[in-house]
Amino acid sequence: MNVSLPKEQLKWLEAEVAAGHFSSVGEALAVAVAELRALHDDDLAWAKPYVDEARDDVALGNTLSGDEYGAA
Repeated sequence: MNVSLPKEQLKWLEAEVAAGHFSSVGEALAVAVAELRALHDDDLAWAKPYVDEARDDVALGNTLSGDEYGAA
């Protein structure tokens, strides 16, 4: 199979291989596809408790304005 990439992406991948992060451009692409699949397949169920906690805090008035947060 042949894959065409923009020159910038190919140069970056080749630099990653040269730095020893991957054994080949093919390996780097396989890792990238695996990561993309994981992101796509993630239903974010792990985040529900955090969202629920944040909603509870907002309902109780436990919030900060952007200025207050920046000053903290």
